Amino acid sequence: MATNWGSLLQDEQQLEELARQAVDRALAEGVLLRTSQEPTSSEVVSYAPFTLFPSLVPSALLEQAYAVQMDFNLLVDAVSQNAAFLEQTLSSALVLLIAQEKERNIFDQRAIENELLARNIHVIRRTFEDISEKGSLDQDRRLFVDGQEIAVVYFRDGYMPRQYSLQNWEARLLLERSCAAKCPDIATQLAGTKKVQQELSRPGMLEMLLPGQPEAVARLRATFAGLYSLDMGEEGDQAIAKALAAPSRFVLKPQREGGGNNLYGEEMVQALKQLKDSEERASYILMEKIEPEPFENCLLRPGSPAQVVQCISELGIFGVYVRQEKTLVMNKHVGHLLRTKAIEHADGGVAAGVAVLDNPYPV
Repeated sequence: MATNWGSLLQDEQQLEELARQAVDRALAEGVLLRTSQEPTSSEVVSYAPFTLFPSLVPSALLEQAYAVQMDFNLLVDAVSQNAAFLEQTLSSALVLLIAQEKERNIFDQRAIENELLARNIHVIRRTFEDISEKGSLDQDRRLFVDGQEIAVVYFRDGYMPRQYSLQNWEARLLLERSCAAKCPDIATQLAGTKKVQQELSRPGMLEMLLPGQPEAVARLRATFAGLYSLDMGEEGDQAIAKALAAPSRFVLKPQREGGGNNLYGEEMVQALKQLKDSEERASYILMEKIEPEPFENCLLRPGSPAQVVQCISELGIFGVYVRQEKTLVMNKHVGHLLRTKAIEHADGGVAAGVAVLDNPYPV
C-alpha cells in the first residue's frame, strides 16, 4: 500500500526533527512504559514505541472492523454461557494465556483508576497472595478484602500457569465463587482461547451460538481465516499434512495470548514433525497465514534512531459488554488499537518489543 509520507520518509534531517518533537509529545501525553531494567519502579520511565506517521487503512476495512465488534461481544458471551460447548471443545487443549510477571505497562492501568476515581469509585490493588490471606465471602457470596466489599474484580494477572501456586488457585476460586462482577470471569477467559476460535469456524457453530441472527453470523464469518484442528484422528492428520506440504501458507498457534508464541516456516515444520504422533498436538491449532500488503513507515523506539522500514499492521477494536444474568446492559465499541511491525518479524506484540503503537489513516 502506497503512503502519502514518501517525501518526508526520504528526508533524514526532517525525520530526525519530527522524531524529536513526536517523542516529546508522546511523553507529554503519557504514552509511557516502565523500563525493562526497572520494571517494578516508576522512578525511570520511557515512551512506548510508536510510528512517526499514521498508517493508511482502507476505510471499508476499518468500518467492517467496527461493524463486527459488537457481534464478537455477543459471540464471546454466548460461548462463555455454553458450558457444554466449552467442556467439549477444551477437553483436550492446554489453556495458557500470557501476562507479564513484572508490570511495565502500569500507566494505562493508572489511567483507568483515575477515571474511576473521578466518578468517586475507588480502586485497591492486591495480589492473589493478598486475596488468599485477606479475602473472604459472606453467606450471600459477597466478596470482602481487608474488610471492604468488592463490586468488580479486574484481572491484570493470572493468565499463565506459573502465576498459579496452589495458594493462588484457591484465591482465584474464591473470586470466581463470589457475586462480584469479574473482568473476565473464568468462562469468558476460556472463550478467548485459540481452540475455541478454531471450533467456532466449523460450519453451523455460529448459528448454534447466535440463533436467529443471520446478519451477525455473516459479519463474523467474513472476518475468519482458515482454522484447523490438530486433534488426534484423520482431520488432524490431514491438517498436518497440508501444513507440511506448504509451510509458508500456515502458522502454528498454541493456546496462549501475547506475542512471540506462534511458530512459522521451518520452526513450524520441526514442531509438527515432533508433535504429529503425540496427543500434545491437540493443544495447538493451525491457521492459514494472513498476508497483508506491506507499506513504508518510520518506527520510533527508546534508545534507537528513527528507522524507516517496510511494515505490516494489525487492527483491533475495543468493546464494552455488560450483562446482568440474562439481561444485556451494554454492548458497544469504544475505540481501536493499531499495532505495526517491520515485515522481517513473524510474530510479537508491543510488550514483546517487536510491534509499535500506530494510528489508522482512513483512505
